[in-house]
Amino acid sequence: MSIVVENLTKQYGVQKAVNDISFEVKTGEVVGFLGPNGAGKSTTMKMITCYMAPSAGDVRLDGVSVLEQPEEVKKKIGYLPENNPLYTDMPIVEYLRFAAEIQGVEPSKIPTRIGEMIEMCGLDLEKHKKINELSKGYRQRVGIAQAMIHDPEVLILDEPTTGLDPNQIIEIRKLIKKLGKEKTVILSSHILSEVEATCDRILIINRGNIVADGSSENLRKQAQGQELLTVSIEAEAKEVEAALRDLASVEKVAAVDGKEGFYQVQSKPEKASRKAIFDLCVEKKWYLMEMTGTETRLEDVFRDLTN
Repeated sequence: MSIVVENLTKQYGVQKAVNDISFEVKTGEVVGFLGPNGAGKSTTMKMITCYMAPSAGDVRLDGVSVLEQPEEVKKKIGYLPENNPLYTDMPIVEYLRFAAEIQGVEPSKIPTRIGEMIEMCGLDLEKHKKINELSKGYRQRVGIAQAMIHDPEVLILDEPTTGLDPNQIIEIRKLIKKLGKEKTVILSSHILSEVEATCDRILIINRGNIVADGSSENLRKQAQGQELLTVSIEAEAKEVEAALRDLASVEKVAAVDGKEGFYQVQSKPEKASRKAIFDLCVEKKWYLMEMTGTETRLEDVFRDLTN
């Protein structure tokens, strides 16, 4: 099921939490929302799920509008909010039964769906406990289970791995990737490595605007407009730095902290410096010990786009 977001805006007084954003998510795609606190991630998710009405624009799930048919849209969506509201006095099984009933699951199918969710979310050993007896990680699992209990076509997960330990994160990551093969999934996270490992595509949002859209690999490539090399040369440091700066293709040179004889060389846009550095070392009779390209990390892309 596709999601089409069209000119979506949410305004609080003079402040725009979400500013006229548009994007599309296709069936079988896992899309990650990245952005600093207050960027508009959760607000966008709330508008997609009909939890909050937009100030302008629309969201359509397979052509069904959140403005015109919100009840139909809600049937198609499983939603895990950021704060994961749960009825903590209820036992897990009873809570999932309640969630299935209010989502309109056929009574005859409810026991089967509860069993599937308990197994899928790793709740078997805890299933007889009350929710208030669970750790934060297991409460998060219950939240994911309730989001999927009615087998929705779209999953909206706001910080789904909050409070989970590394082993649990890996399990949830596998679960999300498995679900993404047949469902449309949008998730948000502050853990950049988690989004990179889980999502097919990343949307970076800052101050209510989408500032990047693409796979993690493509975003890194787009940020690599200038070649960045780490080189190690055995020679007098001041002489090396001065000679590197004089190369026509080089824009910036800096010594690497804590590593004697290592320099970071940034080329000018659309220029390459590898051959020039090699020729320089031959001319000066310097030993070139190492020359490697430095790949832009997703963290670097994120900082550049959101600072």
